[in-house]
Amino acid sequence: MSTPSPVTTTADADTVAPSVIPVQSRSEFFSSDQVALFPAVTGREAQWKLSPVEKLRPLIDGALDGRRYPVESTQSTGFGVEWNSTPLVKRGVAGLPEDRLTANAWEQNQEVLLVTIEGEHPEPLRIVRDNLGDEAKSGHTIVTVKPGAKATLVMVSKGPATLAETVEFDVGEGSSLQAVFVGQWDRGTIQYASHFAQIAKDASFTHIVVDVGGDVVILNPSVHLVGERSEAHLFGGYFADATQHQEHRVYVNHVGAQTVSRVNYKGALHGKGARTVWVGDVLIGPDAVGTDSYEQNRNLVLSEGTRADSIPNLEIKTGDIKGAGHASATGRFDDEQLFYLQSRGIEELEARRLVVLGFLIEIIQKIDDTELSGELTIVMQEKLTQTEKAT
Repeated sequence: MSTPSPVTTTADADTVAPSVIPVQSRSEFFSSDQVALFPAVTGREAQWKLSPVEKLRPLIDGALDGRRYPVESTQSTGFGVEWNSTPLVKRGVAGLPEDRLTANAWEQNQEVLLVTIEGEHPEPLRIVRDNLGDEAKSGHTIVTVKPGAKATLVMVSKGPATLAETVEFDVGEGSSLQAVFVGQWDRGTIQYASHFAQIAKDASFTHIVVDVGGDVVILNPSVHLVGERSEAHLFGGYFADATQHQEHRVYVNHVGAQTVSRVNYKGALHGKGARTVWVGDVLIGPDAVGTDSYEQNRNLVLSEGTRADSIPNLEIKTGDIKGAGHASATGRFDDEQLFYLQSRGIEELEARRLVVLGFLIEIIQKIDDTELSGELTIVMQEKLTQTEKAT
């Protein structure tokens, strides 16, 4: 693509990230591919104060294995999946690291997974990775969607892992991509992922994340709507139990005119110590006239001792927009719904499952893969049963 990236370029070697005055605007975050330019992480910074920094410490400051790992992928004409040596790959097409952890992984990465999509694909394209092991790893994936291409790309992650990774999306003019990320990690897994997407003119990008596994799972998508009439739809469904911290920081940057974005994340928490964090930032730039944007986050609390942080932010730099808004709510289990189902002869445990599934199914049904959405519905049911038995 010839359109330049809207993100900050790499800083000069004699500059450092500002650390004295807190950055108030998401668009002003410092970015660089050099880890030395980021200050040490203490856990008191605005970017880190809601995260389990000590559990993330091996990824923030430690040595990482940046070599390739095993992946399985769909065989289809117009769908390429291959590894290439990092020095031979142009990275930073869609964004640069905005925190020390991502920069540490970026610097230590040795091989990049290159995914290319061209033409139309009526059937979902899949990439599955399993059993990455316990050694701390660095990953980098670049997804290039050729102009006019249309596809659903599903990436499923399973097994154990300690992983810091970057995923870039270069979505070409007039194309349409639904990217689905399913986290079914084993217990004890730590994952920190930064996703960057740049969307060209008349292109549509849908990003869906479903997290049910792992110990600490943090996935932060940033989408830059550069081209006119481009669209971004970001959906997330997550279920945290007593052992889990799940975090999502969403950033939508409206750059081009007449762009559209919708953000909808929904999460459930069950068990003492279950923790979720959602931060949603939307920036409507000075040239993004005619923008139509809305973001929301909903959290369903199923037991005592849980905590859900939900922080929506909206920044508007032009008065000529179609609409913009945000909403956030965290609430307890609805006893009236439970009573209604029980009055129809449904046992309490099954009634609770139905209410939770009804809450989360809205996100799962967005996936253009009926087989996968059915599998995830069963996974949610099983997890709810397991967490209820554990309490």
